[in-house]
Amino acid sequence: MNAPIRQSQADILSRLYDMKQKQLAQALQQGNSLRSQVLEAEAEAISNALKSIR
Repeated sequence: MNAPIRQSQADILSRLYDMKQKQLAQALQQGNSLRSQVLEAEAEAISNALKSIR
């Protein structure tokens, strides 16, 4: 994969990860544990994808 495409994917994943972290913080603040667990798993999957392309 060439560098510009990889950087573009990294940028998208980084923004998605940041959005998930904000959603997770909101769910934790609301005491919604099931939603928090789902969002945490999604954030972890995004983080792993981000690590694999860097």
